[in-house]
Amino acid sequence: MVLGNHNYRDALAKSILFFQGQRSGRLPPPTSQQITWRANSGLLDGQLAGVDLSGGYYDAGDNVKFNFPMAFTTTMLSWGYIEYGKKMGPQLASNREAIRWATDYLLKCARATPGKLYVGVGDPNADHKCWERPEDMDTPRSVYSVSASNPGSDVAAETAAALAAASIVFRKLDPTYSKLLLTAAKSVMQFAIQYRGSYSDSLGSAVCPFYCSYSGYTDELLWGAAWLFRATNEVYYLNLIRSLGANDATDIFSWDNKYAGARVLLARRSLVDKDQTFDSFRQQAEDFMCRILPNSPSSTTQYTPGGLMFKLSASNLEYVTSITFLLTTYSKYMATSKHTFNCGNLLVTSKTLRSLAKAQVDYILGDNPMKMSYMVWIWNKLPQENSPQGILLALHPRSSTVVGV
Repeated sequence: MVLGNHNYRDALAKSILFFQGQRSGRLPPPTSQQITWRANSGLLDGQLAGVDLSGGYYDAGDNVKFNFPMAFTTTMLSWGYIEYGKKMGPQLASNREAIRWATDYLLKCARATPGKLYVGVGDPNADHKCWERPEDMDTPRSVYSVSASNPGSDVAAETAAALAAASIVFRKLDPTYSKLLLTAAKSVMQFAIQYRGSYSDSLGSAVCPFYCSYSGYTDELLWGAAWLFRATNEVYYLNLIRSLGANDATDIFSWDNKYAGARVLLARRSLVDKDQTFDSFRQQAEDFMCRILPNSPSSTTQYTPGGLMFKLSASNLEYVTSITFLLTTYSKYMATSKHTFNCGNLLVTSKTLRSLAKAQVDYILGDNPMKMSYMVWIWNKLPQENSPQGILLALHPRSSTVVGV
């Protein structure tokens, strides 16, 4: 981490602490639960299907567990741990706890019923009409799943990615748990491959418009296969990656669209491991970077007058933080290999990407025209409800990406 005017260590600590506030299920002792105003909740989740689906995380300010964005969050927390764990200091254990709280739940979802993957708990339509604490909730705890007859390749492959990435996190610290995660990841990925279809089509209003899989499921198959290849080095997953023909250009990275993340992950083999067979993924990753950089002739990314990336009008910062993670991580790979590339006549160095990433993080933490922090719990001036800005910021789990700046 490069320490500038902002306390990045504090921001890191609070971004991880946030997950404790989102916990569902039976909470751990106070030594592992700093947010003491939370209590047990959702202990009977899964009962309507005759299974135990307690645990996991609630989504944002809701009392619903949406596995699609939750699994993506888990994958990103694990990737952050893998890339930047040595720089996390005292937050390393907390990050690991946040990952395991999710994977314990995802394992239940993957293993409870043969031939079925549970992908969510709670009626989102009823929940959105009722504002109450999870400890007091009385809305239906509906259970949703995908199967051979009602496929969900997107949510299944994302679950596989989360489990595979986490297996790397726990490989040395808890080999038994790591093997359990990897075995489940392989099984869920095979399900995603064998029974192809979008979970949005199978589950309808239970997931749409909340977390529809707008980009389709090919990006998740690529993402899941990339993480399983990273975790196993098995040629089967490399052949799967090549068979997908997933060559769509993109300028976004999010819980819905994983193409850019998969390409950066695979490009590591080209840059760090010097394996030329992965050069095509490096080229695709660099095409993505050229679409993001503001001075690139092929940029397709808008920036606000204050310098913030602008991708979508709703929850824009989740896209900013996810893309910033890719900028930082690709910059790290470039630095390791002393690599540069060009966007037209623009020379791009490791520092180019890192500087843009830092500018985005600093904007969020207060270096913006309003001189205001857009991260919960950070700085002395925050957006207020009924303020002239007319916004009250809520940090979503899917946007709490650990960025190594």
